[in-house]
Amino acid sequence: MKHVIALDVGGTGMKAALVGADGELLHQARRPTGRERGPDAVVEGILGFAAELRAHGIRAHGEPASAAGVAVPGIVDEAEGVAAYAANLGWRDVPLRALLAERLGGVPVALGHDVRTGGLAEGRLGAGRGADRFLFVPLGTGIAGAIGIDGKVEAGAHGFAGEIGHIVVRPGGAECPCGQRGCLERFASASAVSRAWAEASGDPEADAADCAKAVASGDERAVRVWQEAVDALADGLVTALTLLDPRTLIIGGGLAEAGETLFTPLREAVRRRVTFQKLPSLVPATLGDTAGCLGAGLLAWDLLKTTGPSVGTTDPSEVTT
Repeated sequence: MKHVIALDVGGTGMKAALVGADGELLHQARRPTGRERGPDAVVEGILGFAAELRAHGIRAHGEPASAAGVAVPGIVDEAEGVAAYAANLGWRDVPLRALLAERLGGVPVALGHDVRTGGLAEGRLGAGRGADRFLFVPLGTGIAGAIGIDGKVEAGAHGFAGEIGHIVVRPGGAECPCGQRGCLERFASASAVSRAWAEASGDPEADAADCAKAVASGDERAVRVWQEAVDALADGLVTALTLLDPRTLIIGGGLAEAGETLFTPLREAVRRRVTFQKLPSLVPATLGDTAGCLGAGLLAWDLLKTTGPSVGTTDPSEVTT
């Protein structure tokens, strides 16, 4: 059976899969990223994991994978196949596509940014399926975004498209590691809600999930914390939809696990803010933590569909160490 290798590399764990042509996950595996062992060890772990998946594919499906896709965090040069920078993994300018191509016998390899890759899967296979324009916004430790246009995700001229978490929604507000003040992710990410609720509740161990439960039970302190986050998020989303005019707005990440505790007030807050803009469908992501692997698989299949010169592939002779 023809299949591809998909890898989703995170700061603490790696998810991997063999993906069929119809998007079916034929085999799944997980393991720690092992960043405590250093950046070189992380890279070797990725390469070894991919090689194991290739071997499994041969045993289980009678042939090696036809291509591979890998999603990584940080700054990614998708055109050159280079993982340029990732603070949580400690690497700089890693020629990951070339290294994987060499380890996997010269098959074509696609490298993608983790959020854009997850957004690609949500757009094609998940909550945005059938939408010609969508915006995927995961609310986790930070806030990022993926701009979907006709089945593809726009990376931008320099690879920074979709960074909605750094729209300034509260000028002069909390300082952000990016150097600005008042960025959206300082007020509406899961980590921001966790910090605010820990302070308001007096429980340093409290997190965003605890806040959501307190909101559902009617705790007034939690309702205030939650509404402040919802209002900030609505401000950022309305700015984004004014610029992008998406047909579907997909919200994912840890904060979205609160379900209608988030979506009911968020839809209302967005509705109150729009004037001439057309309201998009505002829906929860549906693929969960499989989105990254599915998206990496889509990147790999897209390579196989590409005609002409070997776009996105790398000759093993190009590998540098």
